[in-house]
Amino acid sequence: MDLSLPRLRMLRELHRRGTITAAATALHYTASAVSQQLAQLERDVGTRLFERRGRRVQLTDLGVLLAEHAEEILASVERATQALEEAGESVTATITAGVWASVASGLIPDALTALARTHPGIRVRTRELAPEATAAAVRDGALDLSFVLDYSNYPMTWDRGLERTIIAVERVYAAVPAGAVPAASVTLAELAEHPWILAPARSNFGHAVRLAFQSVGLEPRIDHEVEEQATAMAMVAAGLGVTLVSDLGLALRPPGVDIVALGDVLTRTVSLAYRTNTARRAALLLVVDAIRTAAAEKGLAADAAPLAPADVETIAPANNSLEPSNKSLGLG
Repeated sequence: MDLSLPRLRMLRELHRRGTITAAATALHYTASAVSQQLAQLERDVGTRLFERRGRRVQLTDLGVLLAEHAEEILASVERATQALEEAGESVTATITAGVWASVASGLIPDALTALARTHPGIRVRTRELAPEATAAAVRDGALDLSFVLDYSNYPMTWDRGLERTIIAVERVYAAVPAGAVPAASVTLAELAEHPWILAPARSNFGHAVRLAFQSVGLEPRIDHEVEEQATAMAMVAAGLGVTLVSDLGLALRPPGVDIVALGDVLTRTVSLAYRTNTARRAALLLVVDAIRTAAAEKGLAADAAPLAPADVETIAPANNSLEPSNKSLGLG
């Protein structure tokens, strides 16, 4: 019997997520590709692993048994990879990292350029995901590590199977059409009458901004909902409204946009998350260090010590209600 690791990984995701579509999304494949590979896995083992229930596919008892063994097999492969990396004279590995626009443009180029000079055997691949999806992708094994964001009034929930290293703490600024705000600083209250360009409320960023306005007893007039800081600033440049932008997002600013200091205390913490069982992996730690150094060189350094399990437990679950808060927050 020849068991393919990629097919076992697909089986594991189907077992975890319940549908081929969800498994395909997690693994960045099409649903038809996953379906074909799982059918081949069934032929490889010579027994029925799946059965149709209407339009859904369900694992048979033997399918569940193989999926449970797949968890162990894939974990063993990960441990073997780590052991080989540690035993080699030079580090050779491929690391897959989850990113979003501002960290991909603001940190990744400098970090990977420096890493290539000192450790040319390490290859880093990146996948762009929404900030809200990155930690889950690391937990499920689709990524080796990923950037994650925390907001002081809206912290992310944390999985004890993950560890993190704080990379940077960013300030947040108002981005306004050129000449619209002549003052050196501005508050959210003073910007409340402007039309706003913000992320949807379902995103951590959009939710956090709405909480910030509620903390001062106001509600923004949102004319345009967009996901990326670069897109929002392009619309600001066209005079369509105002938005907020972080330190790393400043590199994406187009002409026609003024950046104004925000009187409200707004920050966000950028971290790298990785699975606890890979926390000693040499290649992963070298990538983390390169990114942390790139952030420090941009003046964004923070206490980069990994959070201890006790610290992780103190992180409260994200508050899903739009309750006012007087705390500072970070915006993603």
